[in-house]
Amino acid sequence: MAADAIITVEHMRTGFGAQVLFEDLSFGVARGEVFVILGGSGCGKSTLLKHLIGLYSPWSGSIDIAGMELVTADEATRLAILRRIGVMYQQGALFGSMNLIENVRLPLEEFTRLPDAAVEAVALAKLKLVGLDRFAFHMPSEISGGMRKRAAIARAMALDPEILFLDEPSAGLDPITSAELDELILQLRRSLGITFVVVTHELASIFAIADRVIMLDKETRGIIAEGPPARLRDESRHPFVRRFFHRQAADAPAA
Repeated sequence: MAADAIITVEHMRTGFGAQVLFEDLSFGVARGEVFVILGGSGCGKSTLLKHLIGLYSPWSGSIDIAGMELVTADEATRLAILRRIGVMYQQGALFGSMNLIENVRLPLEEFTRLPDAAVEAVALAKLKLVGLDRFAFHMPSEISGGMRKRAAIARAMALDPEILFLDEPSAGLDPITSAELDELILQLRRSLGITFVVVTHELASIFAIADRVIMLDKETRGIIAEGPPARLRDESRHPFVRRFFHRQAADAPAA
């Protein structure tokens, strides 16, 4: 497991119906790192993320988040865990009927007793962190896809989480906007010490932001590679891992 782990998954087994998705899955995420979950289509990357944020429960095994066991948590403990994390979903999932600052205000209004002026100030500060304070009163439909992703990150940070989960943050973005989002992730990690868990298959982003990755495999129902992405690219002897990092077709000889 990772040293000083803020997330520890041990012997997790899960699936849907009679289909086993993961068998004896174990890994750790170190505090303050950018940890990326990789794998081919259908291997369960986003499903694993949903287990980590408590939307799905595994059949067996444990998920420890910041020293608290998620799988067996009672309602009060689960709420305490959820206060320690933030989530950005693939399309941002902003409420289209609300402007950006109203979207960011939502978690503060739901989970704190701050006065209205303080809620407004905190929400504006979060938007400033992602470079969107000048767009606070714009509707999601009035801004670009990259800006919507940034606004979703601002909302995910509303309650000052220790961990941010990002599901395909670069999906649908052009290379320049994607690179700007990568830099934002690194900047937030540097300035706030946030731990990031990112699901992505974008190679450029993986090499730009990841301290460490795990690669999931549909056939083995587990992890086939773990480590810094450059090391896996250069040293792994596993055919799928090499094809993934060298962007080769399945019927091409491994690099």
